Amino acid sequence: MTNSSEKTPLLQVEGLKVSFGHVDAVKGIDFELREGEITTLVGANGAGKSTTLLALSGLVPKAAGRVRFAQQDISALAPHKIVAGGLVQVAEGRVTLTTLTVLENLELGAYSRRDGKAARAQDLEKVFALFPRLKERAGGLAGNLSGGEQQMLAIGRALMARPRVLLLDEPSMGLAPIIVQEIFHTLRTINQSGLTIFLVEQNVRQALKIADRAYVIETGRIVLQGSGRELLGNPKVQDAYLGG
Repeated sequence: MTNSSEKTPLLQVEGLKVSFGHVDAVKGIDFELREGEITTLVGANGAGKSTTLLALSGLVPKAAGRVRFAQQDISALAPHKIVAGGLVQVAEGRVTLTTLTVLENLELGAYSRRDGKAARAQDLEKVFALFPRLKERAGGLAGNLSGGEQQMLAIGRALMARPRVLLLDEPSMGLAPIIVQEIFHTLRTINQSGLTIFLVEQNVRQALKIADRAYVIETGRIVLQGSGRELLGNPKVQDAYLGG
């Protein structure tokens, strides 16, 4: 993890509000991501975590608020332009293209790049180094992968887009504990290469263990913030999410 005092905000969110009909799912929240850090947003199911990510990616409309990324206001940008700018999301549930091969899925992650085959091939080898099982299964259908392997593929595909910020929505969901440990270890490795990560998770303990900065969201409002270590030791967090 990085020294937060040396980092400046790469992404700033001010007054973000998302409504579905008469229901306010996100109620005017503020937070920031600092370059090179892992930031996590934790909370119970239905607290507004995934909706926040979808709003950052432009996939749901914002009722209010502003999102600035690398000093640019991206609040009204279309999703494909947000991705092209370097903000790339790994969706909840993995969402791999099951009738395509593992290699084809990875190549699709680089579809918007214009930096040539050599650069894409280099990044592909980096993904295979992170996830050797994907290299072993490169020619096989994505639909034949296990749940853990599909999560690896979803992360690898996002990395092929060369993100500046990687947004992850519940990467541990539905996975066996040993695979969860592997995924979180890989996220640390990715972060140590310099990539900024925003992690949305119900697995509060694991998320706080690797986070430089953390926010707790309840019913659409951020109620606590601090370093991952601070919140891991916070009695309110322990009582509500860590079984005391």
